[in-house]
Amino acid sequence: MKNRVTTAVTRAKYAAVGAAVGAAVGGLLSRNAASTGGGIGALAGATIGEKRTEATELVEKVKGADAD
Repeated sequence: MKNRVTTAVTRAKYAAVGAAVGAAVGGLLSRNAASTGGGIGALAGATIGEKRTEATELVEKVKGADAD
């Protein structure tokens, strides 16, 4: 259960940062671009957050196997 919560929180954190960056970049162009940039940034951030969590778990498994 803890693993699922950690994945969800990490995904949400990266999605929020991605949305903020996307909206800021889009906002330099227009209001519509800010909205679109925020959506695309959130999607990209969530994807990165999920992949990063999966990679961290894999590294921990490998380190645990090496310790044994």
